Order: sequence, then C-alpha cells, then structure tokens
Amino acid sequence: MDHKEFLASLTAEQCRELTETSDRRGLAQLALHFGTVVVLGELIAARVPFWPALMLPQGIALVFLFTLLHEASHQTPFRSRWLNVAAAHISGFLILLPPRWFRYFHFAHHRFTQMPGKDPELAAPKPETWGQYLLHISGIPVWISHVSTLVRNAAGRCEDGFVPTGKRDVVRNEARIMLAAYLTLLLASLAFRSSALLFVWLIPMLVGQPFLRLYLLAEHGRCAYVANMLENSRTTLTNALVRRLAWNMPYHAEHHSYPAVPFHKLPELHRLAAAHLGVTETGYGRFHARYAPEFREVGEAAE
Repeated sequence: MDHKEFLASLTAEQCRELTETSDRRGLAQLALHFGTVVVLGELIAARVPFWPALMLPQGIALVFLFTLLHEASHQTPFRSRWLNVAAAHISGFLILLPPRWFRYFHFAHHRFTQMPGKDPELAAPKPETWGQYLLHISGIPVWISHVSTLVRNAAGRCEDGFVPTGKRDVVRNEARIMLAAYLTLLLASLAFRSSALLFVWLIPMLVGQPFLRLYLLAEHGRCAYVANMLENSRTTLTNALVRRLAWNMPYHAEHHSYPAVPFHKLPELHRLAAAHLGVTETGYGRFHARYAPEFREVGEAAE
C-alpha cells in the first residue's frame, strides 16, 4: 500500500478528526518550548553556578525551533492563522532562516520528495564518507547556507526556482528586515557592552546545531528515491522528550503522507499508518549506527 492508497482508506470522519487544529494544544506546546529557552537564557544571563553547561541544552532548544518553523509553514500548529504566521516569523528569526523563503523551499520538498533534480533538499548531497559526515553534523555548511541565503535574498538576487517570480520582492524585503534587525541587536549589544546575546543565543546555537543535523539526517537519509511517502521518508520511534522537542516530527513518513495533520494528531495518524510504514528505525542512535558503517561499502562500490 502506498500513501495515496492509505489516505483513500481513511473515512471522512477520520480525516476530519486528524486535521483538526487547536490553539490550546499549540499554545501549550509553544509555552513549553519557548519557556525552556527563556528560563535557560535567564539562568545563563544571570551567570548562575556552572552556567556554561546550560548553553548546550539552550542551544538544542533554540535550534529545534526549526521544527516549529517547519510546522508553522504548513499552518497547522494553531487554529488561528495569525498565530501560525507569528510563530513562523519568530522561530525563523531566531535560527537565521527566513520563514517565507523557507515555506516555498519546504513546499517544493513536499511536492518532489526524494526526486533528484527537483527536491531542493537533495541539492546538498547526503554525506557518504566520514569526512562529509563530520562536516555535515558540525553544522558549518548549514550556517553558511543560512547566511548566504539571507544576503542573496536581501540583495534581490534570489533565483531559486521554487520561489514564485511574483513573490521575490516579498522574499527580498523579508531578508532586508531580518538583516536590519540583526544589525540593530549587534549595535545595541556594543552600545551597552553586553555579551548576553553571544552567550544566550549565538554560541548556544553553534553547539546545539549538531544535534539538529543528526536528527534531520534520519528523516530521508538512505531512503528510496520513489514517490511513495511511506518509503521515501523515515519514521523514527523515539522517546517522549525527543518527540516533544521536535513537535512530533519523528513521525515523518506520516507527516509527508498527510501534511495537513497538526503535530498533536500525528501519534494518532501513526497508529493508523504503522502497519504500512516502509522505513522505520527504533531510535536515532540506531539510525546513525547503521548509517555510518555503510560509508566503507559506498566507497568500495564507487571503486
């Protein structure tokens, strides 16, 4: 059964229940995620004992706002549209990823999932050697990509095929506003001789990014180049803490099969789809333990 056949097997009542959005559920999850960032940030800024150790969990919480941006790009975490828009802009700003541009990028990814030459996520190949793997999880390439995207868009040089021609002025203005805001924060920090943003925001994101890279690689890494979402996307069975941190996106094959389902309904969708999932893994550690040893096999095949 492919994802289209699975969706066709759902009743109208099941579809209605699965796609029901909720401001209450979304705000509760948002309060927990943002609350963690704020509390840890306050403790770091206050220089409590052993405060440098808090920068790692702070960084993980910050970079995983990507999963909120991702969810908000689908307009599903909240019933109210303005909450979805606000969540996308705030999370995108904090992780240096322009939300409108990312929405066009992500929709192309959904439309052409695992289709070489069409899926924009495949523009940067998945790591196939230890050197590529270590560079990938370092986060360096993604930070270079984020900054270059902002600068290129702000200069009006966005030529990404997934961005509609008529929306490129919007993408340009978005990038300019973000860069102006970052410059304002920098000048304010210099004026007040404050290092708070450095230790509360920037350094934590640098140390947290490898955890997001490890998480995201499991979504499609080594999945088939086919149109069936139950085979080209991986669902990773993990613990409640990771699911909460990632807004239930470890249920990734389910999300790709039915993107209109909000995060809090994905466990229910998983129960319905579990028997039909083509690619699953029991934990991120097991995924990487299987992924990395194949580097030698790939190299031997190339030779």
